[in-house]
Amino acid sequence: MDYIGKRELILKGKMARVILLLSAPIMLNNLIQTIYDLTDTYWVSKIGSTQVAAITLIWPVIFLMISLGMGVGIGGTALISQYVGSGQPTQARDVAGQIITFSFLSSLLIGLAGALFSTQIVSGMGGTGELLQEASDYLRIIFIGLPTMFLFFAYTAIQQGQGDTMTPMKFGALSVFLNIILDPIFIFTFGLGISGAAYATVIARGLFAVISISRLFKYSDGIHLNRSHLGLNKPVLKNLLKIALPSSVGRSTEAFGFVILTVFIMSFGENTMAAFGIGNRINSMILMPAMGISVALTTVIGQNLGANNIERAKQAIKTSIQLTMVFLVIGGTVIFTSAVSIVGIFTTDMEVLSQGSFYLRAMTLSLPFMGFFSIFIGTFQGSGHTVSAMVMMSGRLWALRIPLILIFKNYTNLAEKSVWFAMVLSNAIICLVGLIIYSTGRWQKPVIQNEKGDVTNLL
Repeated sequence: MDYIGKRELILKGKMARVILLLSAPIMLNNLIQTIYDLTDTYWVSKIGSTQVAAITLIWPVIFLMISLGMGVGIGGTALISQYVGSGQPTQARDVAGQIITFSFLSSLLIGLAGALFSTQIVSGMGGTGELLQEASDYLRIIFIGLPTMFLFFAYTAIQQGQGDTMTPMKFGALSVFLNIILDPIFIFTFGLGISGAAYATVIARGLFAVISISRLFKYSDGIHLNRSHLGLNKPVLKNLLKIALPSSVGRSTEAFGFVILTVFIMSFGENTMAAFGIGNRINSMILMPAMGISVALTTVIGQNLGANNIERAKQAIKTSIQLTMVFLVIGGTVIFTSAVSIVGIFTTDMEVLSQGSFYLRAMTLSLPFMGFFSIFIGTFQGSGHTVSAMVMMSGRLWALRIPLILIFKNYTNLAEKSVWFAMVLSNAIICLVGLIIYSTGRWQKPVIQNEKGDVTNLL
């Protein structure tokens, strides 16, 4: 289906089909990324436990970089989808060019600073001795290769704004498979150890980042760019950053909040940390459909608001909620009835098994709230009202979850269960906040100037 056909589908097609077609590649890509993470950990574990600990230690830093890069992309997706929906291809191209330029320049600066201070960063996180050396080497290479990460996020944002979630998924999958192949070659054949894993990651990302970005200049279907679009366009860049920065701030503060959350969990002991690690991976698998639908909803909301079709945007939200709840009810039922068996796949320690099973069952209470949370985030990001999304993402951890953990830990006898109950309660309260923001109707106002253009110019 060409881009004109995708636009017509998003603006006029059967809504359940639209949401599922857009979200399925995103769900598959998330699954592929999960497989890659497990495979990468497997190869690194063959070097030694210190190397696994090194990757685990610096993961919050990498997650923070991912959050910053994706924040810029989300702002771009909101603008591009609204311009495509309103039939303004020239403006969509201008935004696409600025996403690429800003992503490259910002990642270059952050990457350079991070590479220079990688040892200090790891030391500040508690790394010492061999762990400090291994983690610093790995992080330095990842920082040097940061532009490859940001550029692929830029390409994904541009494509998703047009309604294309399949092509980024294909390139993402190919990058992951290449990484899996390169890992043992660089780690063992070239004898580079943990640094080899980092080199493999950067090379695999870099190759497909170049291929994907070059397609925007080579092919005429959809947004087609030339070099002039890469020059700094202050009005367009200012508008992009106005929407992108709240998203970046929301995601990065959320990422840092999870670092603090991990510290609290670790205070209850290694068994609780292990239970959380196992339970969180299982829970993330169950939430993949909700995450995919949320990203798909961003595009659908953006294009329909751009076309001034508010009722269809509301229909997209309603349909997304229905589909999300179906997936989560099925997943939640499996988790609740089989929690012990599922956790038992990953551990034989009876204490970890007990805590992990309780955690999983407790989180089934939170699954409906997580579904609504995802839908609200997708709605606010697609409409370009990213401050609302920032409030929800940051507020859930900093204003609710962490204070609740402190209260439960110090004033109740819940022990490690205080973390699980704080997670459930914070998800419930933030959904109420999201509902209040949604009910104001501010999200219904597009963030672009609506000047009708000829959509056929996209070709």
